[in-house]
Amino acid sequence: MEVKKEHILEPYGSFEGIDHEAATTPWTVKDAIIVPQRKSCSKISSVAQDDKDEAGISRMKSFDKNLESPVGKKIRKAKSLSAQFLVNIDELINNVPGSYDQTCSVLSRASSNGLGYSFPLAGATMPSENFPDVLRLQSPNCNQDGENGQSEPDHEDEPDSLRWKQINSEPVLPIYIKFQDVKYKVSVKGVKRSGSEKYILHGITGSINPGEVLALMGPSGGGKTSLLSLLSGRVKFSSGTITYNDQPYTKSLKTRIGFVLQDDVVFPHLTVKETLTYAALLRLSSTLTREQKKERAMNVISELGLERCQDTLIGGKFVRGISGGERKRVCIGNEILLNPSLLFLDEPTSGLDSTTALRIGQILNNIAKAGKAVVTTIHQPSSRLFHKFDRLILLSRGSSLYFGKASEAMMYFSSIGCNPLIAMNPSEFLIDLASGNIKDKSVPSELEDKFLQGSKRFEKKNGGPSSVDVQEFLVEAYEVRLAKIEERKLQKPVIIQSEPDIEGRSNSREWGATWWEQFSILFSRGLKERRHEYLSCMRVTQVISTAVIIGLLWWHSDASTPKRLQDQAGLLFFVSVFWGFFPLFNAIFTFPQERAMLAKERSVGMYKLSAYFLGRTTSDLPLDLLLPIVFLLIVYFMVGLKLNFASFSLTMLTVFLSVVAAQGLGLTIGAAFMDVKKATTVASIIVMAFMLSAGFFIQKVPLFMVWVRYISFNYHTYRLLLKIQYGCPAPTSGSSSCESPFIRGLRLGEGETEVGALMAMVVVYRLLAYLLLRRITKT
Repeated sequence: MEVKKEHILEPYGSFEGIDHEAATTPWTVKDAIIVPQRKSCSKISSVAQDDKDEAGISRMKSFDKNLESPVGKKIRKAKSLSAQFLVNIDELINNVPGSYDQTCSVLSRASSNGLGYSFPLAGATMPSENFPDVLRLQSPNCNQDGENGQSEPDHEDEPDSLRWKQINSEPVLPIYIKFQDVKYKVSVKGVKRSGSEKYILHGITGSINPGEVLALMGPSGGGKTSLLSLLSGRVKFSSGTITYNDQPYTKSLKTRIGFVLQDDVVFPHLTVKETLTYAALLRLSSTLTREQKKERAMNVISELGLERCQDTLIGGKFVRGISGGERKRVCIGNEILLNPSLLFLDEPTSGLDSTTALRIGQILNNIAKAGKAVVTTIHQPSSRLFHKFDRLILLSRGSSLYFGKASEAMMYFSSIGCNPLIAMNPSEFLIDLASGNIKDKSVPSELEDKFLQGSKRFEKKNGGPSSVDVQEFLVEAYEVRLAKIEERKLQKPVIIQSEPDIEGRSNSREWGATWWEQFSILFSRGLKERRHEYLSCMRVTQVISTAVIIGLLWWHSDASTPKRLQDQAGLLFFVSVFWGFFPLFNAIFTFPQERAMLAKERSVGMYKLSAYFLGRTTSDLPLDLLLPIVFLLIVYFMVGLKLNFASFSLTMLTVFLSVVAAQGLGLTIGAAFMDVKKATTVASIIVMAFMLSAGFFIQKVPLFMVWVRYISFNYHTYRLLLKIQYGCPAPTSGSSSCESPFIRGLRLGEGETEVGALMAMVVVYRLLAYLLLRRITKT
C-alpha cells in the first residue's frame, strides 16, 4: 500500500524544512506504522513500553533546512513531559553510507528506553496504545541478514510485548468472560433468625475480552474482591450468569486461570530463582523435561526484570530480602508460568510507590497484549497507571456505577453533570464519586432538584445530598444510560478462532508432576526453607548452652551408690523431657504457619496432599536429628555415662525415637487447631501430664490414671534410657545398679514394649495429623 508522507503527517501537524521531494517519498504501511522505503534500512522496533511517561512527546519544532549537512553535526532534542532523549536528525535524513544502520539503532534505543511511544521516521510521534498489537517494522528493501543470509535478531531492542510472545510460545486459548446480573450474598454471623443474609453484590454486568485489562475500582467495602473471586471461579455466586466463551465454569478451566492474592504468600527463606523454579517443576506440564521447566522459570525471571535479585532471599517481616515491588512480581511470575488465558489480581499495587505500581501496570499490559485477559482490583491508581487500563468497572456498595472503556469514564460522568471543579486525578475523582463525596465537584441538576425547597438556594454544607443519595443517583443514572446497552452487547455469541489442539488441551490432565516427583521436589524445598530456622544461631546456642550446663552440673557423676544412681536417673529423666518438649513445640508451628501457602498451592492443584505431608515431615527429620547428636556428644562424655559404643548408640537411637514421636504429636495438635495460641495451650497441658506420669516424680499412679503413662513418650523414653545404662543382663551379675531398690522397683524388662510403643506413636500421630489436615483443606 502506497501513501504520501504529507497525508500521514497532516493530523499531527506540519513540519518546516522539508522539501517537496522529501515530503512525497513513497512510504509503506505495515501494521499501522509508516516507514520510508530505503535501500540500506535495517529493522526497526517501533513500540516502546514505558513505565514513566504517558502524556506524550511533543513534536519537534523544525528540521534543519540544510538536508545535506555532514553526519553527526547537528543534533535536535525531543522533549517529553518527564524524559529526554537525543536523536541525530542528520542520520535520519541524509543518505550517507552507513547512516541508516546507525539510524535504526538510534530508534531502537529510543524505543527500548521506555518512552512509551512509537517513533516514526519522519519525526511525528504517535502513542503506542493506538496500535492494536505488537508491531515489528521492516521496509520492503530492508536487509539485516548476515553473510549467510540469515537474520541475527537483537533481543535487547525488541519490544517488551514481543518478548512476552516469544517466552509464552505455547498458544493461548482465548477466553471471553461475560457476566450478567451477578448477585452475591453471605450469611450474617451471630444472627439466628431466618433471612439474616447480606448482599455484597447487586446485579453486576460486564465483560472482558482477551488482550484487555479490566480494572475493578471502588472504595473499600465496595465489593471489588468479591467480584474478582466470583469471576475466577473461587467463590460461587448467588444468582446471575457468568460464562467463559459462552460456557459455564468447569474444573477444567482451573489450569487456564491464574490468581494473584493481595498478600504475597511466598517462602521468605527461598531465593527468587528457587521460588519460581520449584513452582515450574511442580506446575508445568509433565511433557516438558526438567531442563525445559527450569528454562521457562528463567525466562519469566528475565521478562519480569528480576535478574539482579534472582539469588536474593524473598524475605518477610523478620527476614531482610527483596523489595515489595519485586516480591509482587515474583507472585505474578508464579501464575504466568503456566501461560494462563485468564489472570486475576487482587490489589497488586497495594503498599507500592507510584513508580513501582506503574511498572506492575506495564507488566499487566504486556501480559494482556500476549492474548490474555487480565482482571485486577485497584484502589486508587495514579493518573499514569489509570491510563494503562482498557476497561473499567466502578463499584460502590456492591452496585455498578460505570462499566465501559476506562478512557471514556470521565466523559460519561461529565455527561450526567459530574465534573471536577479543580485539577484532579481521574481515579481520585471516580473514587470520590463512588464514596458519595461531591466536594470540589459540580452537582448534577437532577440531583440538585431533589433537594431544592421552594426558592431556597441549594447549599452543599447544610441541605446537600448525603453519600447515600449521591450513590443512589449514580446507580440510577448508570441503569438508564448504559446498563441496557451493555446487556444487548452481551447477547451476541462469542466466536472463537483458535487451534483445535488448544481447546483439547484444556481438558487434559498433563499438568504437574508425578507423585514421586512432587515428593522429591517438596522434600528439597522443605530442606532449603527450614535450614535457616533449624540452624539459626539462637537455636544452636540454646541446645549447646543447655548441654554444657547439664554437663557441668553432673560432671563425671557415677552410679556407685544408690543415691548417686538416683542423681543420674534425674539426668536421664531431664533428657527424655527435653527431647520431647523441644521438638513438639517446634512442630506445632509447621502447619499453622504454612496454612496460607498450603491453601494457595492446593487451590491450583499444584500437588497432592499426601506428597506434601510426607515431603514436609521427612524434610524435617535430618534437621531435627542433627541437634540431638550435638547435645548427646557433649552431655554423654561430660557426665561419664557408660563409655562403650553399644550403650552410646542405643542412647542415641532412643532419643531419636523420642524426637520423632514428639514431633508427630506436635504436628497433630497443630493440624487440629491451625491456631498457634490454641495449639500451644493444649500442648503445654499434654506435656505436663506426660512429664508427671513418666515415673520419676511418682511411682504408683491411681488405676484410673494409668492410661496416661502408656500414651506418654516421656515414660517410655525414660524407661529405655534407664535400661540402657543400668539394665542387668543376668540376675547374678553383682552390679551395684542392679542391687538398687530403685532399679528393681521399676521392673524395666527387656525394653521391647517401650520400643514398640514409641514406634506406634510415630505412625499413629502422623496418620492422625494427615487426616486432620485433609479435613481442614477440604473446608
